Amino acid sequence: MATRRARCSKCGRAILVPIELEEYGYATSITMICSGCNSRGSSQQPNYPFVNNNAPPPPTYGRRPSWPQTLMAPQHSMSPPSPYGNKRAVLFGISYGNRANSLKGSLNDVHSMKYFLTQNLGFPTDSIRMLTDEPGERNPMRIPTKYNMRMAMRWLVEGCQPGDSLVLHFSGHGSREVDHSMDEVDGYDEAICPVDYESEGKILDDEINATIVRPLPHGAKLHAVIDTCFSGTVLDLPFMCRINRKGYYGWEDHRHPRAGYKGTRGGLAVCISACDDDGSAADTSAFSGMESAGALTYSFIQAMQVGRNLTYGQLLNGMRSTIRGAREKFGPDSQEHVMENRQQYAHEPQLSSSEKFDIYSKYIAM
Repeated sequence: MATRRARCSKCGRAILVPIELEEYGYATSITMICSGCNSRGSSQQPNYPFVNNNAPPPPTYGRRPSWPQTLMAPQHSMSPPSPYGNKRAVLFGISYGNRANSLKGSLNDVHSMKYFLTQNLGFPTDSIRMLTDEPGERNPMRIPTKYNMRMAMRWLVEGCQPGDSLVLHFSGHGSREVDHSMDEVDGYDEAICPVDYESEGKILDDEINATIVRPLPHGAKLHAVIDTCFSGTVLDLPFMCRINRKGYYGWEDHRHPRAGYKGTRGGLAVCISACDDDGSAADTSAFSGMESAGALTYSFIQAMQVGRNLTYGQLLNGMRSTIRGAREKFGPDSQEHVMENRQQYAHEPQLSSSEKFDIYSKYIAM
């Protein structure tokens, strides 16, 4: 590394300073102090003798200069691991009470998902936060208001470490909003609706991505199961998988020049959603004939229980087969089938991801 001679600003002793500091425009913000003066005490810069702490940090883009450690800004250590272990989940189930748009199956969905995670995938009960609007819920922090849902998503990724497996499940209403930030390929943001969305607003895909996708470190995994309308790209992940009826697939690139980076810090984020961005989803009793359930949640759990060594392609094909079977069970002329909203079958489960992969060779690890 090239250097130049300079004088210590305290004692005038000759010292060597890297020329690359001038190359990046930091010559005016450097305080030249020799090692002798630094060892005698400088309360403002005990560990970084050449760098003025009031100066902006060195640029991190482009070519990285080969500066010695003493010339670099302090490195922030990774936050301590979560006390809730390396398997954590947040489950949102919202029925919206007695409103005209109330849902019957959302509460069943989250209880079924919690049972599946604890009994089949080894998630500890105390590592799962479930927010519902059940009438008997007395803990105000467990009600899926916009504020509580935001806090729960932050809790999910807090202290995330390599090897962690995170799950986000949402069963409720979804929405499309005009994209005012101009960073969506189709011109619309996707959103999920908290229980108080009419007064507090919805949670947009931009916020969901920034909260639980971008902080994901290398070696960590996030799986989101989103059982709602307009949910195809609700995590704003860069790539969308398209599969035809014969099982052939391809990845669509949903990155937008104005969007900036929407991926992770090296981890894998996968979203399994109920339908495409312009699709509808509904709860139904077609599967059990009794209790209502979201088609996505039910088919996901059924497909995952087939076996442990399941690829993403097998999962999607299994889910779609379950949903098609329910449609054929009642037939096109069944009054019950007509009553339960034909649009729920017009679109099928979708897969989006932070990275491309072979869906028929990559195994699911949750």
